[in-house]
Amino acid sequence: MRQLLLVFLAALPALSGAQAAKQPAGGASRPPNIIYILLDDAGYGDLSCYGQKKFATPHIDRLASEGMKFTQHYSGSTVCAPTRSVLMTGLHTGHTPSRGNKEVRPVGQHPIPAETFTIAEALKKAGYATGAFGKWGLGNPGSEGDPLHQGFDRFFGYNCQRNAHTYYPAWLYDDDEKISLDGKTYSHDLIMEQALEWIRSRKDGPFFCFLPDTIPHAAMHVPEKYAAPFRTRFPEFEDKVGKYGNNKPHATNPAAQFAGMMTALDEGIGRVLDLLEELGIDDHTIVMLSSDNGPHKEGGHMPDFFNSNGGLRGYKRDLYEGGIRCPLLVRWPGQVRAGAVSDHISAHWDVFPTLCELAGAGVPAGLDGISYLPVLRGKEQPRHDALYWEFHEQGGKRAARFGPGGKWKAVQLGVNKKGRDAPVEIYNLEEDRAERKNLAAGHPELVADARKIFMREHTENQFFKFAWEKK
Repeated sequence: MRQLLLVFLAALPALSGAQAAKQPAGGASRPPNIIYILLDDAGYGDLSCYGQKKFATPHIDRLASEGMKFTQHYSGSTVCAPTRSVLMTGLHTGHTPSRGNKEVRPVGQHPIPAETFTIAEALKKAGYATGAFGKWGLGNPGSEGDPLHQGFDRFFGYNCQRNAHTYYPAWLYDDDEKISLDGKTYSHDLIMEQALEWIRSRKDGPFFCFLPDTIPHAAMHVPEKYAAPFRTRFPEFEDKVGKYGNNKPHATNPAAQFAGMMTALDEGIGRVLDLLEELGIDDHTIVMLSSDNGPHKEGGHMPDFFNSNGGLRGYKRDLYEGGIRCPLLVRWPGQVRAGAVSDHISAHWDVFPTLCELAGAGVPAGLDGISYLPVLRGKEQPRHDALYWEFHEQGGKRAARFGPGGKWKAVQLGVNKKGRDAPVEIYNLEEDRAERKNLAAGHPELVADARKIFMREHTENQFFKFAWEKK
């Protein structure tokens, strides 16, 4: 298996050539602390620094004004678990072990294999303390995919994605212990407190804090103090109810709830930044923020009202831009130029090699990712020949971004019914970022190129198969 190869290479006492361990970024004797924040179902347009007009995210905006904003960054997938698998492995969805939200009963999701070599394991080998706080989704408690079995020293939050459909859960996981809650505690606040406490305890570093926040996923739950200011701003929705499944309490005025949730999220990130300054480690900590996929329409969410996908086509579970293009903000005082904007085309599978280079750790061979540390440092940046996605729900879908400057986007739908030869749509993203005009009929050569990418980038996975692989 591909993951076995990665484990073998990672276990070698030394790596040669491009894989050799390097000095930490910046030439410092001590590598930087790393905080990676992953929002949940926040669209490309859900942050005010990316154009949101109906509410503000001033603390998140600090990451842009004091760091770098990427305009062409992509999620690992268009739903939760595979995106997290891509982040942890540096492999896109044609190679990563978890390629869908495959459930395990009674609690958890299909585990990534024991032999998977994760970014947490790579950083731990490099001397980092590792902690994860929020939503996991890559292995039920005690399984080989449990975060404590995949390189993390500390975990607090939702092991199971289904449990994360409510912000007032009856239980969470504290490392490997299931802890009972009163059903009245707002989980975002509790998880953030645990993350801040852990950062404080590891202030001497280096540490890697993975913070996969749950906002604004699923149910529209937020303490009233956050929703109240928006009730008068959006009075037309006061008689509406946002409800996700059987979750309680039900949220009245979903517009106010959503804006309040994003305000609570922003406040929490502000607390992280304030703590870094308080501890005197602000200049020695790189903070990254992204989202796991595009916005969704469930539970009363109104992505069109908020322009959550930033004018892009599609939502969560789509492979159009609105389903997979996501924010990326990177702040590192004194190292990343304040107010910088980059149009570098990158994706979540680039995080693994980027963090390895930051830490001065060896980058395993066989990753799909390319470190974007050069662009953070204002240097010449290697680029992808193509980006690839596959998605196994809704009839099976594939997509690729390719060509000079990443000009072309290919989308293929219904592959489980129509097979590998299902029609391929072609869009010119330089001229048509909203993917309104399908150019496939006039560019058979681009359709052929896309089909070659689809064939080249997909490896068979025993748990996530297209229809033709099940025969």
